[in-house]
Parts: sequence; C-alpha cells; structure tokens
Amino acid sequence: RARHAGPPDGGWGWMIVAGCFLVTICTRAVTRCISIFFVEFQAYFGQDYARTAWIHSIVDCAMMLCAPLGSLISNHVSCQVGIMLGGLLASTGLILSSFATSLEHLYLSLGVLTGLGFALCYSPAIAMVGKYFNKRKALAYGIAMSGSGIGTFILAPVVQLLIEQFSWRGALLILGGFVLNLCVCGALMRPISLKEDCKTAPELLEQNYVPETEKQDLKRMSICSPLIKLWPHECLCYCSWKEYDFLLMPGFMVLAVSILFMAYGCSPLFVYLVPYALSCGVSHHQAAFLMSILGVVDIIGNITFGWLTDTRCLKKHRYFCYLFAVGMDGLSCLFLPVLQSFPLLVPFSFTFGYFDGAYVTLIPVVTADAVGTPLLSSALGVVYFLHAIPYLVSPPVAGWLVDTTGSYTASFLLCGFSMIFSSALLCFARLTKKIKRTHLPSLTGNKALKQHIWTNGAIAYSVTAELDQRDVEFLAVDTNSFSNR
Repeated sequence: RARHAGPPDGGWGWMIVAGCFLVTICTRAVTRCISIFFVEFQAYFGQDYARTAWIHSIVDCAMMLCAPLGSLISNHVSCQVGIMLGGLLASTGLILSSFATSLEHLYLSLGVLTGLGFALCYSPAIAMVGKYFNKRKALAYGIAMSGSGIGTFILAPVVQLLIEQFSWRGALLILGGFVLNLCVCGALMRPISLKEDCKTAPELLEQNYVPETEKQDLKRMSICSPLIKLWPHECLCYCSWKEYDFLLMPGFMVLAVSILFMAYGCSPLFVYLVPYALSCGVSHHQAAFLMSILGVVDIIGNITFGWLTDTRCLKKHRYFCYLFAVGMDGLSCLFLPVLQSFPLLVPFSFTFGYFDGAYVTLIPVVTADAVGTPLLSSALGVVYFLHAIPYLVSPPVAGWLVDTTGSYTASFLLCGFSMIFSSALLCFARLTKKIKRTHLPSLTGNKALKQHIWTNGAIAYSVTAELDQRDVEFLAVDTNSFSNR
C-alpha cells in the first residue's frame, strides 16, 4: 500500500469516484425506485398506506442504522471486502423478495437484508473519495453522488417497464442481478495510506490540510502526553485513538440534531410522490417520469453545486450553501399540496431534485470540514446512522396521516416544516457562534482571538500558519524539557 503525503487529488482517485458513482446507483437509486413498487404491493397484498410504507422505511432505516458497521469493516478489515460482501447481501435480499408471500416477508428480505447490504457499501465508498481528494473534494463528491440522480432517471422508467412486462416479482429478480455490480465496485476501491493517518501529534500540527478543529485536540494531546516525543520511532495512529472523539464536538452535535429533522422531511417524498401523482389523475408512465425528472435534475444539483462550492468565492461558505439547499427543499414541499396536475408537478420535481442533489453532495464535505479527513469514515457512519430513525418513522407516519385525513396535505406540510427547521437550527447555531466570537476578544484579549482563529476551519488556514508553527516549536521545547526532568 503506497503512502502519500496528502490526498493525491487525481490518479486512481478518479477510479474511486467512478466506483462510488456506481455504488450510489446500486444503493440510493434502487432504494428510491422501490416507491414505484408501492402501488403494486398495496394492490397485491390488500394493505393500507401505513403498512405498505414500512417496506421503504425498513430498507432506508437498515441502510442508515448499519452504516457504522460498514465503517467498522472498512476501517479494520478492508473497504473492498465490505463493499463486495454488501453487494452479495443486497442481491440476495432482492432475489428472495421476488418470492414474497406477505408484507412481513418483504420487511425481512427487501427491508432488513437488502438494507444491510447497502449499508456495508454506501458509507465506506463515500469515505474513500474523501481520502483521495482534498482541493477538489466537493467536485469529486458531486460526480460520485450524481449516481443517485442518474440511476433514478434511468431506473424509474425501466422498473415501470419491467413491472408491466414481468410483474413486480420479475422486476425484483432482475434488480437483484443488477445489484451484484456492487461486487465490481468493491474491487475498484484500492486502499490508500496517508501520512496524516499515522503521525505524531506535533507532525500533524505542521500539515496545512489538517483541519483546525483537529489541531486544537492535537495541541492539548501534545501538552498532556509528553511521552509522544520520547517514542520518535513509534507510529501514533491518531484516528484510532480519537476515532469517535468528534461526538463531543458542539459543532458536530448541532449538525447531528439538524440531520434528524432533515432526514425526516426528505424521506416521505420519495415514497409518496408517485402515489400522490396517481391520486391527482396522472398516468402511471407520467408518474414514473416525474421520478425520472427528479433523478436527472438531482444529477445537475450534484455536479453544479459540487463545482460551485469548490470555487474560491464559495468554498468559504459551503456551510451556508448546505443550509440554503435544505431550506429550499423544505419550501418546495410546502407548495406540493396545491400542485395537482402533471404540468404543475414537473416544476416541483425540478426544484426538489436540484436542491436534494445539492445538499446530498455537501453532507460529506460539511462533515469532513467539521471532523477532519482521518475521522471521515467514522463520522459518516454516525451521520448516516442518524438518518435511520427518521427514515424508519417518517413514511409510516405520513401514511397514517393520509389514511386519517384522506389527503396528502398534512404529510407534505410536516415534511416541509421539518426541513426548514433543520436549516434554521444550523443557521441559528452559526450566528450564535459568530456573535460569541465577535465579543470574546474584547473580553479576554489576544488569547481568545487566537482560539477564534484555530476554530475557524478552512477559512483561516493562511492566517494561522505562522502561529501554528510557533506552537509546534513551543510544544517541542516544552516536551523536551519535561523529558529531561
């Protein structure tokens, strides 16, 4: 395994992007297309909205709930092994689902088994992109995550055609064979070893690409543990020692809470867009085409937002770009109940699809900015784990509201307000942090100003470089004097 001083930002990294692109097609796109089976399952098994919606909820929940397991296998065994194993499990679940005789059977096979297989593939593949890219990280993620939109655009009409030609059982059987391509994706995930993954704390402080939030912990670690300098030949793996230390970071905790509301708001739309369109008198092919539109615009959102937020003017404001995208998706949901014809639903698919692709691209980027690249795999596992409960609960709750009220209005309004609250929570947290940062230097002097610079992330890299170097020299002198005692 070759060791690199930093992420190579190219080379085999583009093959990793291609592999992650295919993983998102086989996982997220296939999961979205399960909503096309919703009407078929409901008619075949004669169940209401709420019970049928549990199928989509369980597969989404299992995928996100087991995301830390995927990160664990990736970190301690191999990303290649984890993704190939996940492909086998997901394919087996879809094939077994084609023989289902009850909804409970589908809960286990299509929900639990397929969701578990997707979990072993999704977060490790995304984390690998973050290890290969730094300067062009958002663009790389935009291309990789666009697989979800492209897959939805292609698979939605194909799945509808398969259902018409081979029934829902034949369509699930064919999808099971298609998902086996995850094993090919796993073979592309060549592991990479970065010097930042295995360094002493003072050495990590000298690296420009190490996030400022990590540098704070490393400074404390160097002061409190002078033995690090006494073992110059030992390799201190910081990401093993601090694998889940980010859980106590206030910034990550706020992000985690906001993700719970965001995940609750976005999930029901992919389950109920097709049934809602059908209830408005839209034909089956037009309803499937709405999913295709959503998917192809999702691609545009992935790539354009990834490219735009990598530019110099917006790179410092990726956090607020994420907030804007989530908030716009929430506003789109609020207007959905008054859109009751195909010409009116098309603009909704455009708007919701674009901003869905935008914020999905920025989730790994915002997470990486918060916790750093070495902890990205573990952090993404936790982030996607947090999606599990909302994904499990929101579609059945939305279905219960439909069964109770006889319309989709309450369900869509709840989704919209949930996503808007997610965006507002993060915005309030950032404004509070800025207000504290503005008043703190006047109260505590230069020391507070220096702390402000450390916690400003990528925005202040060039400003703090000289300060960090002096800190490294001070720490080296301090630890040497301690060892001489």
